Amino acid sequence: MSKALVCVVTGASRGVGRGVALALGAAGATVYVTGRSVKEGDSPLPGTVGQTALDVSAAGGTGIAVACDHGDDAQVQALFARVRREHGRLDILVNCAIAIPDPLTEVAPFWRKPLSMTALLDVGLRSTYVACHQAAELLIAARGLVVNISSAGSRCYMHGPAYGAGKAGTDKMTFDMAHDFRPQGVSVVSLWPGLVKTERSQRVCAAEPEKYGNAFDSAETPEFIGRVVLALHQDPGCLAQRSGHAFYTAELASDYGVQDAGGAQPPSPRAYFGDTPEFSPAVVE
Repeated sequence: MSKALVCVVTGASRGVGRGVALALGAAGATVYVTGRSVKEGDSPLPGTVGQTALDVSAAGGTGIAVACDHGDDAQVQALFARVRREHGRLDILVNCAIAIPDPLTEVAPFWRKPLSMTALLDVGLRSTYVACHQAAELLIAARGLVVNISSAGSRCYMHGPAYGAGKAGTDKMTFDMAHDFRPQGVSVVSLWPGLVKTERSQRVCAAEPEKYGNAFDSAETPEFIGRVVLALHQDPGCLAQRSGHAFYTAELASDYGVQDAGGAQPPSPRAYFGDTPEFSPAVVE
């Protein structure tokens, strides 16, 4: 690369965000990693933004830890103001931040789960909008890429209506943002990973082996998703052919020749979960 990419990955203390950040770092990128966990114990799960930033640097990039609660608009504004001061552009924004209430995977109707499940709509859906809003001018300066991490929960029943509404809203937001950004050369894509080898999914799968079996063994790594993000950014046809759409990560990986750890090629879960959404081309200004 002629110059290092400037990237922001939200929700990168652990999980998908951490893996995406590491993959970008391995490509030599400068990666601002955000999250609320600044010391071990801040979350029941391991991981901090500081450790992710150190590991991004160890991978070959420049990791910059930013403690940021994506439920606080002022903190998000400060994040992108810093990127503006230090670089004046943003090549890639990956929105991974999401609130995961503990009852998410409980098998129960929504009225028997706490109202706090709506946190998924605050940090996940709304926070993605806010991050894109604050990053817009920086992305335009770089003709950059936005990747919103979504899910097949957008189209099938998955974890209840709060989760489904958040993911469906993210995909529609991707479509609409792509319309607004297209004249400025900015691409916006939703990615649908399959089961991912995160700290949380490992805990869930281990607790319910009768439900998940050995699915975790063949799951995608978080870094795999990051490699697909890089391939999207490097694709000269992304704006014309990909922007505004949702894709299974495994299918894009196959198209781009991206492999997971050890040369694995994770299968697409399309046969189980169904097609990605198609929205009307009609435009009402």
